[in-house]
Amino acid sequence: MYFSEELIEEIRQRNDIVDVISGYVKLQKKGSSYFGLCPFHNEKSPSFSVSRQKQMYYCFGCGAGGNVITFIMEYENYTFAEAVKLLAERAGVDIPEVEYSEEAKQKANLKATLLEINKLAAKYFYAQLKTEHAKHAHTYLIRRGLSEETITAFGLGYSNKYSDDLYKYLKTKGYSDELLVKAGLISASEKGVYDKFWNRVMFPIMDANNRVIGFGGRVMGEGEPKYLNSPETEIFDKSRNLYGLNRARTSRKSYFLICEGYMDVIALHQAGFTNAVASLGTAFTPGHATLIKRYVNEVYLTFDSDGAGTKAALRALPILKEAGITAKIIRMDPYKDPDEFIKNLGAEAFEERINKARNGFLFSLEILERDYDMNSPEGKTSFFNEAAKRLTEFEEEIERNNYIEAVAEKYHISVESLRKLVAKTAIKIGQATPATKPKQALGKERGKEDGNLQSQKILLTWLIESEQIFKWIKKYITPQDFTKELYQTVAELLYEQYEEGNLVPAKVMNHFTDEEEHREVASLFNTRIQRLETRAEQEKALKETIIRVKSHSVEEASRKLEPTDIMGLQKIMEAKRSLQDLQKLHISID
Repeated sequence: MYFSEELIEEIRQRNDIVDVISGYVKLQKKGSSYFGLCPFHNEKSPSFSVSRQKQMYYCFGCGAGGNVITFIMEYENYTFAEAVKLLAERAGVDIPEVEYSEEAKQKANLKATLLEINKLAAKYFYAQLKTEHAKHAHTYLIRRGLSEETITAFGLGYSNKYSDDLYKYLKTKGYSDELLVKAGLISASEKGVYDKFWNRVMFPIMDANNRVIGFGGRVMGEGEPKYLNSPETEIFDKSRNLYGLNRARTSRKSYFLICEGYMDVIALHQAGFTNAVASLGTAFTPGHATLIKRYVNEVYLTFDSDGAGTKAALRALPILKEAGITAKIIRMDPYKDPDEFIKNLGAEAFEERINKARNGFLFSLEILERDYDMNSPEGKTSFFNEAAKRLTEFEEEIERNNYIEAVAEKYHISVESLRKLVAKTAIKIGQATPATKPKQALGKERGKEDGNLQSQKILLTWLIESEQIFKWIKKYITPQDFTKELYQTVAELLYEQYEEGNLVPAKVMNHFTDEEEHREVASLFNTRIQRLETRAEQEKALKETIIRVKSHSVEEASRKLEPTDIMGLQKIMEAKRSLQDLQKLHISID
């Protein structure tokens, strides 16, 4: 579906953001903005801000943000086009719908086209499950305890036993072999073209916005592998997506249940635990943790109770801790996984297991304990030395002391003795104190880069404050001085708006259709800036930020400069002279 930029902007303007969001969230005016409890994460104090002047919202707690279209996309789990249509109906705006031609489909943005192909495939698989030749697959799902309502809710389907069934269908829709391969649905070789999935129960994998980005398939009968996932594509990165997240993110619960498989997630959702998610046939990654952090600060791991599941849980714990997420462990004994547990003991018993979940760190010590002879002095000493080493990894003194007390109580050792052992261990492994971790050179470099990007974000936030500030920034900073592509695009759009005499930050969002891009752009307009009391302090901070951004831009340009690029060298020399002049100038924002 295609809408012109003019139409999108008309629809946005006709839907005041405060009026629209007030229909979903109770807002209270404070100063020039409105505040309420964020609908996208669990919180007790309002950190969700809505600005009528900017026509944008932003949550200082979880980072959700954007304009009125973004809000509908995120709250209702709508695509960009669906959100535009809803707001058009609300405002009484007639929208002419223009369908993509087959030729336009080929030339459209690759990601949008791949999403379209995957959506068609999901509908096809779903329709196949209702046919007579898929009766064995449908029976399999029913025997696994799934209701028809659940099968429909998760869009489960079936890939035919013929190895080119889907291929033939998608070819009738006008898609090239190249695009179908890029979508991860077709394999091509010297022997010909064939479907990636056949004779399998199909599980559509959706992103947070309910868009189909890939598939998982469970083979019917004999065959390997038992479960097959889509390959990595332009729209599917299994290390950065979670099965069931599109549903779990709307559960409004303060934690997620993390499982290992599709059926575990589906069984838990069917039993009423709608906050369950699973990694997609891969080990838990920092990308998964970062994704989870957007929605909750606590998780319960429900990995399989076998040795492999235990190891997976132990690998996930430090990743979650690094991301600032608290983790607890739910054991499924005597059953293998949540699916089996629910079938045999029911939802109430599972709720009890949640209430009795073990602290992640203490659980890791329980597993560690198995490697030592706790009945011998030598074994116990070795165990406590390893436990002390792990306790040094807690950087916050209060948190570390709390865990020292918990470990001491559990293993019947005096708190003071364990505290001394932790301090001694910290010195032995090269830490001045348990709270201080050695910094790596890479970390320092990353910090420097983050500082430069932070300065660019601050400058973009200042850009929308006033025309006077923009005039000062414009003298020394061009959009090309922003070194991150998204920041540069936003700067170009803002500069254009200023030149046209019509600054509308919310309009910048119309340039983007992806919810994550909306979130990041919104953060650029809501950077937290240290409160500056006097005009002199503000002017000094603005000058320093301009110099920092320009200096970094010159450094980057110098690094990329080819030795034979005389014109490029001249531009860099001019930029350096401009920097020298700026150092001597006084900026006045009166």
